[in-house]
Amino acid sequence: MNANPIRIALIAMTLPLATAGTANAAGCLKGAVVGGVAGHYAGHHAVVGAVGGCMVGRHLAKQHAQQQAAQRQAPQAQ
Repeated sequence: MNANPIRIALIAMTLPLATAGTANAAGCLKGAVVGGVAGHYAGHHAVVGAVGGCMVGRHLAKQHAQQQAAQRQAPQAQ
């Protein structure tokens, strides 16, 4: 199986973005990268996958932020 050099370059460029420790743009960037790659392999719908991934990533980042805020506001049990 021949590896397409364009695909290898795309993966090499997006891998650091997908593994970044901070939630860039409230999860949208990570979701868009993952969704774009998944959409590409699921029928060449990278743009649709990126948009969907961005929406899901933002939703999950918002939920995570709300959970962290609730934990900080909860009284500490001693």
